Amino acid sequence: MSSGVIILLVIIVIFIIAVVCYNGLVTERNNAKNAWSQIDVQLQRRVDLIPNLVETVKGYISHEENVLTKITELRSSWSNAKTVSEKAQLENSFGQSLKTIIALAENYPDLKANENFVALQLELENTENKIATSRIQYNDAVTIYNRKIEIIPTNIIAKIFNFKKEELFKIDLEEMKNNVKINF
Repeated sequence: MSSGVIILLVIIVIFIIAVVCYNGLVTERNNAKNAWSQIDVQLQRRVDLIPNLVETVKGYISHEENVLTKITELRSSWSNAKTVSEKAQLENSFGQSLKTIIALAENYPDLKANENFVALQLELENTENKIATSRIQYNDAVTIYNRKIEIIPTNIIAKIFNFKKEELFKIDLEEMKNNVKINF
């Protein structure tokens, strides 16, 4: 075999490896973006359910207006959040506010028994479960993508084509673990 053929074969092998690495990175980046879209859909679903919950609760707990106002403000700020970290911050605040409303319902037997409230509470619980599942899937997809960016040989292709690491969806677990305190 001549040296020209060997060089050509080496170039072809390097080209094939580069194409496979590039396609793998694109696939994993798209998987991460798709997984984020699933979280975003569920978070938007929750945001859309909140006005119904607030309206149902308003008649029963009119003196708890500050909780309802905070939730309304959070819902308004949702449309301005663009990044994963901004939405994760709002996720923490929504979670705390929803825990507060559910805790408030314990003090209002009529509200707790209201069919609309019960249906909305079940719908929110279902949505929360979907958000948790979607968050796990997103973080798994981002971890796989970020790992590909860091390992050889895909890290070389990632640098050449300017692939950037994605951000994991993180929430403040300590804040979410705290019990809601309600004072009357």
